[in-house]
Amino acid sequence: MRRQFLRFAPWVALMIMGVVGTSRPANTEPQREERHPRIRAAMESLRDAQEYMRTAAHDFCGHKAAAMRANEAAMQQLRMAMECDRR
Repeated sequence: MRRQFLRFAPWVALMIMGVVGTSRPANTEPQREERHPRIRAAMESLRDAQEYMRTAAHDFCGHKAAAMRANEAAMQQLRMAMECDRR
């Protein structure tokens, strides 16, 4: 039995290596380069700040509501700038 196993072991090993070593198809879609990565990063930072202010326990010496309104206005302006560039 052991002799029979040793006889077929190299073939089994080759089959396993063939399955494991088979390359996977590459992603052929071209990478879309983002046109305005800094604007996107600014929008993410503003979203994070808005969430932080929304859940904060204090009102930042009375400036919390005005800061949240200004933050939303800035987000709107950035969205409009991104939309304008898509046209």
